[in-house]
Amino acid sequence: MLDGRALDRECLASALEDHELGMVVVAMGSIEEWRIRKGSACPLSTILFNLGGRKVTDHGIAEEIRHISSEFKTVPVVILADTEDLAQVLTALECGARGYIPTSVGIDVCVEAINLAAAGGIFVPASSVLSMRHLIKSGNCDARPLTGMFTLRQAEVAQALRRGKANKIIAHELNLRESTVKVHIRNIMKKLKATNRTEVAYKVNDLFAEGPLGQE
Repeated sequence: MLDGRALDRECLASALEDHELGMVVVAMGSIEEWRIRKGSACPLSTILFNLGGRKVTDHGIAEEIRHISSEFKTVPVVILADTEDLAQVLTALECGARGYIPTSVGIDVCVEAINLAAAGGIFVPASSVLSMRHLIKSGNCDARPLTGMFTLRQAEVAQALRRGKANKIIAHELNLRESTVKVHIRNIMKKLKATNRTEVAYKVNDLFAEGPLGQE
């Protein structure tokens, strides 16, 4: 478990062990501390990264999640955070996390979510899934023809490009860093085999005329 706050990580580690997590909990202040002490520790089965009041979209957090997920490829990374905003959940998953636990849930749910990730599943808060359903029911149909080809976030960025919005505006509206928007645009261009933003907008318009496409 990674948490820079000593009292928080010690209390949570104790609570997880008391609720029969089924794993030995090793609480560390950072991934660097783990690297120093890993020789005397058990092999990792799951990494629980407690953000507390911080957000995935805060400076440096998303990059840290990507780095940990990339370094420990076979070990699922689960995020624990105070917010359960849908944008935060999606960004965490896009960075390689295999689960997102809001601190609004009880310890029993937290234990089950960690075990689900260890077994190969992905846990996301029900409130976030329900908010996505609400968006669809409220008439947000614009991105539907794109959801077969793109991830939800890519579809949102592609729709914004179709409307001619600048990267800075897209980043602000979707609560993303501008550098993340650029990464999404590059991936969209690859999928559409487009060479510039104008061609992306043109091809996205064609997708609306053709209807949903299969996933590439």
